[in-house]
Amino acid sequence: MSSLFEIVKTLNSIGIELSTEKDTDKLIEKILLNVKKITNADGGSIYSVTENKELEFKVIINDTLDIYMGGSSDVEITFPKLAIFHPGGEKITNMVVARCYHDKKAINIPDVYETSEFDTSGTLKFDQQTGYRTQSNMTIPLINHENDVIGVLQLINRLDKDGNVVAFSDEDLEICQSLASQAAVAITNKNLINELKNLFESFIKMLATAIDEKSPYTGSHCRKVPVLTMMLADAVNEVDYGPMKTFAMDEKERYELQIAGWLHDCGKVTTPEYVMDKATKLETIFDRIELVKTRFELKIKELENHFLKQKLNALEQGNPDIIEALEEDYRQQVEKIKEYRDFIEHTNIGGEFLSDEAIERIESIAKLQWTNEKGQKRPLLTSDEVYNLSIRKGTLTAEERLTIQNHMVSTIKILESLPFPKHLQKVPEFAGGHHERMDGKGYPKGLTREQMSVQARVMAIADIFEALSAVDRPYKKGKPLSECLYIMGKMRLDNHIDPDLFDIFIDKKVYLQYAQQHMQANQIDEVDLNKIPGYVPKELRIKAENKSL
Repeated sequence: MSSLFEIVKTLNSIGIELSTEKDTDKLIEKILLNVKKITNADGGSIYSVTENKELEFKVIINDTLDIYMGGSSDVEITFPKLAIFHPGGEKITNMVVARCYHDKKAINIPDVYETSEFDTSGTLKFDQQTGYRTQSNMTIPLINHENDVIGVLQLINRLDKDGNVVAFSDEDLEICQSLASQAAVAITNKNLINELKNLFESFIKMLATAIDEKSPYTGSHCRKVPVLTMMLADAVNEVDYGPMKTFAMDEKERYELQIAGWLHDCGKVTTPEYVMDKATKLETIFDRIELVKTRFELKIKELENHFLKQKLNALEQGNPDIIEALEEDYRQQVEKIKEYRDFIEHTNIGGEFLSDEAIERIESIAKLQWTNEKGQKRPLLTSDEVYNLSIRKGTLTAEERLTIQNHMVSTIKILESLPFPKHLQKVPEFAGGHHERMDGKGYPKGLTREQMSVQARVMAIADIFEALSAVDRPYKKGKPLSECLYIMGKMRLDNHIDPDLFDIFIDKKVYLQYAQQHMQANQIDEVDLNKIPGYVPKELRIKAENKSL
């Protein structure tokens, strides 16, 4: 037995290790190593309790046989799990570790060859195969705060100062039970932390999925952006050249960015579906184009009725010669109305640009009148319809764009209201900046490049590329790879996105890595890097950088 001073010193060391170790497997390993040391045991193992109520080896150590399996070793434990219940559900009580589990009491056996209380055939077979002689055995349950056994600690062959195998003493048992209690608390705490972490991650992924499924047009945007964000962030983390060569993220910072990626659009829970889903200019709860087209059809019917009346009058007044002229005039008026109808239907779809001439034509058409069922004259287009049809780009009015943009205000407000732990304090900033621009013309805060973190700038590129390549938007088709990169090259020159990060996006072929996993095959076309606006090949950039030094 070690001196009292050594025991106290070891116990203090164990206490520190138990409180600081974050990896559960390493924690279990340290527990075994320390109790082995304090009792001078030749070997030992720790079992954990599985969800199926079996005992699974986590670490196995035997100094004499030079066995070190599990834990931090590279040796996988191949021994099968140990049953603690019979197939019918009865408790197994003739095996040492099973009895220890069920009784929740330590078992101390001076010599396993001399016990008749337990089935030690497995131990005897092991000894025969290895030439080892198992003698003293001490088995202790690891019991958590809910009085549940979460594991079993077993020590083999205590050695005295001369190296002889002796029985474990009552003092050994008392110390090990104390350590087992501390170990159970530490393991439980780590398990609770992991469970809370898993719950947290599951919750934010559920929120992202809910936002994506809130609209049939957002597809999997909230789930894809974090994937692309991490692809680019990892690429930036690896570069050893250019302005980004000093950037580095450790695992904690990487995890923080990943969480921000999952939460980057959480504010969309406040965005009305009729705005998010607005596929055409006249769509609100439904696409009003059908109502508008009905008015045009009624106008045509009105022209037909007027023509028929004129024709009847001509016949009654004996002027059949004017009927042909009336028919031609009627035909031209109908063709003009149909032309207007088709123009309005086409304009309703939205696009990249609507000319001044087109807007003037919409306003002119709106002045035409039709007669409703009450005999009242009404304009073919209401002022609200004219306003929506006159949208120059896309399908959203200025007010609706503000509503969409407000999701970033909501995102930041939601995230800043959450009590994030220390290692996630930057999540609101990372997630809240993906619609900012390098020139300060973005939203919601109008931040410039210098005011943004690298992580926020990375997410901005990921968000834009995913949106350009997405095939499920109501207002556009998914663009091919070459077009996505061309547009983003223009945005790079326009000081919209970070130029250095975009260069790495191209250098490391992050776009292709993402495309092969998440884009449709017909979108992955040939990319000519020379046609990407503003992009200069890495070798030329490095050469220019070296010349300037």
